[in-house]
Amino acid sequence: MGMDEKEYYEILGVSRSADPEEIKKAYRKLAMQYHPDKNPSDKTAEEKFKEIGEAYAVLSDPQKRRQYDQFGRSGMRGNGGYGGGFSGFDPFDIFREVFGGGGFGDLFNMAGAGRRTVQRGADLQIRLKLTLEEIASGVSKKLKIKKMVRCERCDGSGAKPGTTPATCPQCQGRGEVAYRQGFFTVSRTCDRCHGEGKINSQPCSECRGDGRVRGETTMEVEIPAGVAEGQFITLRNAGNAGPRKGPPGDALVIIEEEPHAQFDRHGNDLVCHLVLSFSQAALGDEVEVPTITGKAKIQIAPGTQSGKILRMRGKGLPLLQGNGKGDQLIRVQVFTPTKLTEKEKQLFKELAQQENTKPNKEDRSFFEKMKEAIL
Repeated sequence: MGMDEKEYYEILGVSRSADPEEIKKAYRKLAMQYHPDKNPSDKTAEEKFKEIGEAYAVLSDPQKRRQYDQFGRSGMRGNGGYGGGFSGFDPFDIFREVFGGGGFGDLFNMAGAGRRTVQRGADLQIRLKLTLEEIASGVSKKLKIKKMVRCERCDGSGAKPGTTPATCPQCQGRGEVAYRQGFFTVSRTCDRCHGEGKINSQPCSECRGDGRVRGETTMEVEIPAGVAEGQFITLRNAGNAGPRKGPPGDALVIIEEEPHAQFDRHGNDLVCHLVLSFSQAALGDEVEVPTITGKAKIQIAPGTQSGKILRMRGKGLPLLQGNGKGDQLIRVQVFTPTKLTEKEKQLFKELAQQENTKPNKEDRSFFEKMKEAIL
């Protein structure tokens, strides 16, 4: 059945109310089914492929679709060749626009179509040490790194300036060599040009044909607040250059935490130690403690025991994803004096006679309290 007897919607098998995604999906399915590369010497399939391309070219364009909906195919005449036959219309251009690449073989790796191999550069792994203060606030870091960069002498082609790489005689520039295996035709990467389709008969003297040289570069990376040991940030296309104009790899910045003199990290919580005198613990006091952002004061309740965990809410590290911060946990340690004057000894002896100064056997250990505070 010719195109004059069918609507564009009917050709693609979609309704008039179909959205652009439905139209594209229908085209992709039919184009893959009727592509001439998949149906060699089949004139019917070739005509069908052209029909599908013309229908999609009109219905995928909002302006052309409105015109078609209002006036039908007659309204498309004189509009770039659509409607009155295929003059000025190339269905393969439409195919390339939708799928990318040059033909059916690019998608299915069929013999004869060919597909050049472009080698991507290797990824870089960069270990970055951060202090807890930097992790708490977030920081911008400039990193000086050594990596493979594009050769300036040959602009990455690997060929001697003024020369052009020759087409590989083994694969004829396709990057692949086809051979039959039973009923099937199988393709493999050309071992002479390594899939590139070209050979540098006169390599660049600077990079020796690789298109890359060792170099040094400076990059800036933004570290968000709240990152943790072992997490990494990916910098797209910041890795080693690929050989002979191949795409670059990525740079992975891996976070490492430097030990802190005052704090231990547990998730987003920070743990530190506070030493109190016997009188401070017994009578209570207001003391100054360090936090990751500076000094702060905390109230010590009378009768505070050694091993008690005090919690300062919101004084820990920021949550990497989301709002809020962890807490700061303070482990109390009551200082026991080792050198006492005679007067101090007498006072402690008198105190020891008081019943309420004796230890309670039911007091939990520090480790139990710590576990409860963190969990």
